[in-house]
Amino acid sequence: MKALAITFATLASLAMGSLASAADLELITPGKLQVATEGTYAPFSMRAADGTLDGLEIRIMKEVAKRLDVEYVPVLIKWDSLLIGLEADQYDVISAAMDITEARQKQVTFANGWLESGGRVVVGKDSPIKSGEDLKGKTVGALVASSWTKIAEEKGATVKSYKAESDTMQDLVNGNVDAVITDAIAAAYVIKTANLPLKMTDDYVSHVQKGFPFKKGKPHLVAAVNKALADMVADGTYAKLTTDLVGFDPTPKEPIKTIE
Repeated sequence: MKALAITFATLASLAMGSLASAADLELITPGKLQVATEGTYAPFSMRAADGTLDGLEIRIMKEVAKRLDVEYVPVLIKWDSLLIGLEADQYDVISAAMDITEARQKQVTFANGWLESGGRVVVGKDSPIKSGEDLKGKTVGALVASSWTKIAEEKGATVKSYKAESDTMQDLVNGNVDAVITDAIAAAYVIKTANLPLKMTDDYVSHVQKGFPFKKGKPHLVAAVNKALADMVADGTYAKLTTDLVGFDPTPKEPIKTIE
């Protein structure tokens, strides 16, 4: 029985291993993994000193492409057009830091959750706002079509929408909004590296996992990416690629699984 189990395990491994090189990876252009990203949302996607793309999602998806034995092809696109372009087959997958939500799971197929984070309230250093409960009646900046907008509204705030995360922070520094709700990892990175006169309140307004969305109907591609992600975590590559950017390993302890 033990030998038989090993045989089945070996066959399964070989089947998954050959998947990445198979013609049925369901890529729009065979041999190329076209990946949508904003390129402006540090530390998820940004420009390195030499002008090349870098960031958490960029590093992870480049490694995924390498393990699938395909070329990584980034496609720069604004946040509010990401899902529209995916549905129109303009690229194979979105790597932008998108929260896995029930509503989005009905629209797209997410690979298993690849990063765990949460929403935090960002304010000026001398702000009287101490928590998310203090946002009622305030003007809060948030990325358009993001979960932060809904959270701000639920807290009783008036929302000012932005197409770029960097613009929300700049408007907060300029005093044009009272607070910003954004991803905790992104906020901490920007405040530190840009030395902004901002801080985060102690509380989280949400706990989320980020996922890579695919157009529905691509089970082979999703399965191959899931395997690549799992292998990266298991062999330590994921931790090496992410820790130097944010100071810790943001791997989800219990990743949200793919729902077809």
